[in-house]
Amino acid sequence: MSGKQPLVEEMSRPVSFWQQRVLVNSKKETTAKQIKTTRQSTHNNGEGRTLERDEGALMWVEKYRPKTLDEVIGLGDTIGSLKAFLRDCKTMPHLLFAGMPGTGKTSVALCIARELYGTNWRTFTLELNASDERRLKDVRARIKDFARYTRTAFGDVPYALIILDESDQMDRLAQTALRRIMETSSRTCRFILICNYVGKIIEPIQSRCAMFRFSRLDKKEMIKHLEDISKKENLDLSSGAAERIIEYSEGDLRRAINTLQTAAVYKDGTIDEIRILQIIGEATPKQVQLILNKALGGEFTEARKAMYDLMGSYGFSGSDIIRQMQKELLKISYLSQEDKAELTNVIGEYDFRLTEGANSDIQLSALLAQFSKFGKLKGKTVER
Repeated sequence: MSGKQPLVEEMSRPVSFWQQRVLVNSKKETTAKQIKTTRQSTHNNGEGRTLERDEGALMWVEKYRPKTLDEVIGLGDTIGSLKAFLRDCKTMPHLLFAGMPGTGKTSVALCIARELYGTNWRTFTLELNASDERRLKDVRARIKDFARYTRTAFGDVPYALIILDESDQMDRLAQTALRRIMETSSRTCRFILICNYVGKIIEPIQSRCAMFRFSRLDKKEMIKHLEDISKKENLDLSSGAAERIIEYSEGDLRRAINTLQTAAVYKDGTIDEIRILQIIGEATPKQVQLILNKALGGEFTEARKAMYDLMGSYGFSGSDIIRQMQKELLKISYLSQEDKAELTNVIGEYDFRLTEGANSDIQLSALLAQFSKFGKLKGKTVER
């Protein structure tokens, strides 16, 4: 009995500090497990809703992004070559997509992922923006870890896919490390590198990839695509407005779709050219040509007044008005090619001065003075 007495006394004592800590930690672990179980259940129940997002909540750029290679517009030869690679996907090389923004490079890469893995493409694809993950430690940490393991759970595709967008923003050390990873993990991983300037990609990486250059999209196909979107969104888009959007976007389909969506905010009537000009912040060609004609006709004061009225109405900066003057200058019929070249050189000089921080009022006035001087020397007869 004497041996049991201490045990009874111990049980009758108040709970010590350390015993309280043990109880608290035990409760925390139980709560954490319950939360984890609840999250997993919620994720499993809403998986379909996560993958199949509500299209009404998406930007139009994402809503109308092509899902298959057949839906991609304006890249017939490139798509044909990629389909040939996908017929025997086991031997598909690393790919390098180069070209200006908005020409479909990222969309094509995502289409390839869907072609390879179907609805489970996110599981087998690592998509990174290399402008964020561009340091050496990022390459070693994320890319190397993902590329080193073999994936044999999905049909005839024995490798994973890594898509590196804006890879030309990676520094040289990171590209050198990436080159080694591409070399050692070719059995377990394929890379699709996307860049705007292929000259910033080191030669060893270029030599390990099949390169595809994405050029500007055809204007007719871009206009047709905008018209298709307008029909699906119940918009009345005039032909002049569509042409103005394409001219403003300069082959960038993403910018064109964003401009159309901005114009769609105004539901009152047809989307016409005037509305597009208001949205993109440009004057009508006639207004800019009027300034040029007055300046070339020797009416410096009138040209200057018209220019500042236009800048005040639209909120233009000096660079904005110079850019439009250059665009409309090339359309003037009574100027020869030599005259256009000489005046373009003058515009370039004053644009450089503005870029260097010179006073815009003085430089724009001097530019119109140069035009007036040129018109007098050439003796041009201006039709207004």
